[in-house]
Amino acid sequence: MMKTVHETARPLAFLLTEANGYISREVLTIAAGSGKLEAGTVLGKVTATSKHIPSPAALVAGSEGAETANAVLGYGVDATTVDVEVVCITNDAEVKRPMLIFHPSVNDAGKTNAKLNQLRSVTIKAR
Repeated sequence: MMKTVHETARPLAFLLTEANGYISREVLTIAAGSGKLEAGTVLGKVTATSKHIPSPAALVAGSEGAETANAVLGYGVDATTVDVEVVCITNDAEVKRPMLIFHPSVNDAGKTNAKLNQLRSVTIKAR
């Protein structure tokens, strides 16, 4: 019997190009309760806490602001029970569209395109 193995996304594997130096990168706080997240997860910032969570398709009570995507997680994290600080891509970058991971509520082409447009507004372009 063959064992099934799930390989997680490699850190920053989704990144095509970024600005010189580390200008495209920023350390962000992933909010406790977000669970185990893989590199390439599209994030939004909760207005009340300034912490990031996977960006849902629409407004979620208690997570206002996060429905607008503004960053991509650079490294996998486990934010199940504690906040985690991690490097993310926040601007001036090109990313590989097929490697982006979206919140489960982003479940059709229209919602996905909306997230990609939100990222583009912070100069993260998906290819």
